[in-house]
This record gives sequence, structure tokens and C-alpha cells, in this order.
Amino acid sequence: MRPIRYTTAQDVKGALQHLAAQPTDSAPIGGGTNLLDLMKIHVQNPALLVDINGLPLDKIQEVEGGLRIGALVRNSDLANHPLVRERYPVLSEAVLAGASPQLRNMATTGGNLLQRTRCAYFRDLSQPCNKREPGSGCGAMEGFNRMHAILGTSPQCIAANPSDMNVALAALDASVHVTGPKGERTVAFGDFHLLPGSTPERETVLAPGELITYVSLPASRFAARSRYVKVRDRASYAFALASAAVALELDGKTIKEARVALGGVGTKPWRSPEAEKALVGQPADEVRFKAAAAAALKGARPRTHNAFKVELARRTLVRALALAAGIT
Repeated sequence: MRPIRYTTAQDVKGALQHLAAQPTDSAPIGGGTNLLDLMKIHVQNPALLVDINGLPLDKIQEVEGGLRIGALVRNSDLANHPLVRERYPVLSEAVLAGASPQLRNMATTGGNLLQRTRCAYFRDLSQPCNKREPGSGCGAMEGFNRMHAILGTSPQCIAANPSDMNVALAALDASVHVTGPKGERTVAFGDFHLLPGSTPERETVLAPGELITYVSLPASRFAARSRYVKVRDRASYAFALASAAVALELDGKTIKEARVALGGVGTKPWRSPEAEKALVGQPADEVRFKAAAAAALKGARPRTHNAFKVELARRTLVRALALAAGIT
């Protein structure tokens, strides 16, 4: 059994000092709902755990008409916050669609951003996985790939990003704020997660020793008219086969502005500028929604067992747009 060191931090500076001691072999732990699972099956094996629950990063604050969400805000608190429910309903709906009430009470915003794939080949040490062991191959390519991605894939990896929250954040023009040995920086949400390409083991732009401090949501005219739709094998506690987070600003029946993101089908939270372009300036009706859905899935590359996701994702997106536009 590999020994694990455990320490606690009471402020951001202290956390960074601990992480800097072993930048490539340490991990911060908040709720631990994903990290501890992976440690139990020896997929993730940090030598040092830095408990960051004492850091003052558990608040949701109104800033310049938008919101600042601390990295340690629990999912249940985020979903039920009055300002989130009022101004960003898609985020509340997405968080409530994920996991179970017990897990949402523990899971954090920062941890959700770093949530690892649920690919069975990634989690099984007896199977090849380029994400877990670069250069070993990808068992999902010719294996059972029903749950896998159809957008953003590469010859090295087709694992889907599992997060519901991240899909909503992709549609809301969020920003991720991090701090580390080189100081603070802000990353546009669309740039935070990486496509697998030839290096699927690199999932985010977070550098060794860096820590997520908070997520910011800008004030927007379209976020209040937003919805999240998730399709899964059972009604609760299941990952998405396909999901859609959308937000619309309408001028009468004309779409002035649109945001579209897909989940369950991409190797990262999948923002679709193609779908947004197909919507802006057009009437909010089923014809335009179907055209947007077709644009969003145009680049899909399904495998043997997940080809059904193309049509499922199209229909999921059309449904989400209809709900956001008030067309039932």
C-alpha cells in the first residue's frame, strides 16, 4: 500500500505552500466525492492530500451585477441560492440534475470543474487507457463505447466529460480564477478544459501547484431565460447520455442572443458557436431549433455503440430551446 501524507491549510497562501512541496504528486481535497473514489481503485494516487476546507472560499457574492462563486461552495448551496435560481436558472437545474442529494451536500464547485471521466476503461487498471497511462492505448475505441463522446474526440481518447454543472457554466460565459506559484490568473471557461488530442492525460490548463479559487458569472440579459435538459438511463443518480444547456434573449419572437452547450456527448463541456449562429436573428420556432441542433452535431464522430447519441443530442437540444423560449 502506498503511504499518503495528509495536511490541512487555513488560508490560500498555506495551501499553495503545501502544494508547492510536491507540485506533481499532491492534490487539494474539498468534498472528495470524485478524488476519494479514484484513490480507492488506485487510478489516482497522490502522495500528499492538502485539505482546503478551512479556506475562505465557500461564499457566493454579487459582484458588478454578476456572481462570484467560491471554489468550496457546495453543490447543494449553489443550486438553491436565490440569486442563482433567479438569474441563472440553467445552473441551478444542471447542478440539481447531478449525483444525489447526499453527494451534492459534499461536492464543491472547484471539484466539479476537475471531475474526471466515468469511462469504464479509465477506471479499470487491467484495461489500456491513454488518459490514465499515456501510450497504452484506448480500450474504448473498439470496446463497449455506448457512454462515450461523439464530439471533440481524437485517435487517443473518446472519454466523455461527466459534469452537468460544467455544461451550464459553458453556456453562461463563466470564468475560472486560479492562483499558484506564478500568481493569479483568469481563464475563460471555454479554455479551461482541453481536448484530448495527442495528450488526453492533460484535461485542464491547471498547472502543477495551482488552485482554483472561484468562478465568476457575468451579468447578462439572456441568462434569466435559460434551461437545462438531461437525458439519462434512469430518472436520478445517472450520468447524461445527452444534455443541453441553453440561454436566449428574445425581442418579441426573434432571437437576439443565444448560448448553447451540450453535455454527455463531448470530451469537454461542449459550447456550440455553430448552433448559436444558426439561432441569432431568427424566429424562435421549431424549424430554427432543429437547424441549430443539426449545426451543433454536424461534426459528430460516433463509434459502434453510441451512434444513437447524434439524434438523441439533437432532440435534447431542441427540447431545451423550446423550454427556454417558452414554447411547450
